[in-house]
Parts: sequence; C-alpha cells; structure tokens
Amino acid sequence: MNQFSGTGVALVTPFNADGSVDYSALEKLVNHVIAGGVNYLVALGTTSEAPTMNATERKQVLAFIIEKCNKRVPVVCGIGGNNTAEVVENLKEYDLTNVDGILTVVPYYNKPTQEGLYQHFKAIAHATTKPIILYNVPGRTVTNMLPPTTLRLANEFKHIVAVKEASGNMSQCMDLVQGKPAHFAILSGDDDLVLPQIAIGMEGVISVAANCFTKDFTGIVNDALAGNYTNAQMLHYKLLEGIRLLFVEGNPAGVKCVLKHMDICGDTVRLPLVNVSEDTNKKIQQYLKNL
Repeated sequence: MNQFSGTGVALVTPFNADGSVDYSALEKLVNHVIAGGVNYLVALGTTSEAPTMNATERKQVLAFIIEKCNKRVPVVCGIGGNNTAEVVENLKEYDLTNVDGILTVVPYYNKPTQEGLYQHFKAIAHATTKPIILYNVPGRTVTNMLPPTTLRLANEFKHIVAVKEASGNMSQCMDLVQGKPAHFAILSGDDDLVLPQIAIGMEGVISVAANCFTKDFTGIVNDALAGNYTNAQMLHYKLLEGIRLLFVEGNPAGVKCVLKHMDICGDTVRLPLVNVSEDTNKKIQQYLKNL
C-alpha cells in the first residue's frame, strides 16, 4: 500500500472568538482524530483556512501540529498557490524537517494550460525531495488537471507519490487508476464518494468529515480497503446525510459547526467565510441527535 493510503484528515484551524488561533482546541482536535484512527494529518489544507492566515501563523500552526502529533502518525503540509516561484520559495522557507509529505494544489485563477500545470509541478518537484501529493480540485481552481498530465508527472518523478482527486468525475478517476504507475496512489477528495471510489481501485482519502465523524469515517475506508463492503456500506449510509450537511454552506463552516456541538472547538471562521445559517445549524443538531 502507498504511504498515504487510508484516511488522511484535512485539519480545521480552530479560532477563538476574536479570530486568533485557538491552540488549545487544535491540540484537542489532533488528539481526537488520532484516537479515531486516521492514518495521517494534513496541515494547512483548504479546510484549515490557510489563505486567511498570514505567513507567520501558517508556520506556527504547522509547528504546533507536528509537536502535538509527536510522530504518532505522519504529517502532510499543504504548500501551493498560483505563483510557481512563490511556492518554490515557500518550500525553502518552511521548516519541513518533520513533515512527511507535501500537498500542493493545482494553480487557481490563472487558468493555466495542461502544459502550464506540468511545468508548475515540475518546478515544485525539482525544489523538494519530500513526497508530493498533487491536488486536483477544479470546483475551486476552475482548471481541471486531466489524467494524461497527472500520469506524466507521476511517471517522471518518483517522489510524486499520489494525487488527491476531487473532480468528482468517476470516469476521470478510473482513467487515473488504470494508467497509474505502481508507486502512485489515487486518493479521494470527495467524502461522499469514498466508498465507490475505493471499489474502482482508489487507495484512500484526504477527508474533511474525518475531523468530526472520525471513527465511523475511518471505518468506511478501512472496511472498503479490506473488501468488507457490507459493513462499509452500512457506515456510508449512516454518515451520508451528515457529510452532505458539512458542505451545504461551504467548508469549513459546516464541519466547525459540528465540532462546536461535539465540544472540540468553536465555530469561528475568518472572513470572507461566515458561519452556517441557523437553519443548517438546526439540521446539523438534529442529525447529531439522531446519530
């Protein structure tokens, strides 16, 4: 199995009511997800609200997660952007000594061609020897990295070890699974599709839902990877409504709402994000009550 198979969790960043980082809650969250069975942590991903943190905060949050994790599971750090030179410079500036891998997103807003994507990730691959997970999420970046580009990179660079594929396009996922080299894993970026995606040969997920529904969600992944689809299907449908509620008004507002009701952290988000509506909050409360 690939070193990043199973369940990775894209950690939220808890904030105090005044908007500052709530490190006490972050420690509580790290312990919660590790106890719930995640295989690795992802710091500074989309779910962390990294774009609303300054450079100092991002480095401090990464260092804190590494410290509190204390090598119990691997730690992956999100370092990406739409300025290739800046991403390369960040790879040099961050202390990656105890980081086990880099998650780097398709450049957003610029709308590069497939050749542009290849050259962007090639530059990143030349800038670090750390294992690299590509991140394709066209719903956020507009640009869809097509399978030939992903596989070109995977075949050329042995330390490009996986892609978090969040296109939601099952046909595209199958092309990736069918064409990938042995060292390369296709990971899900869509929590509600993990079960069928593992069935077609994907090896795991980098998940939002694993922040809150940790034990049951890792159960879906572990059971599916073991071929126990009966139990995986039961857990999938147990969580399906809850997973959908996490995203109905955007991420991470939904998952922070759930985590607040679980008494793990507050639901403060930084602008331009806002909290979920009272209607969604009530639906989440009712779901958790039924759960």
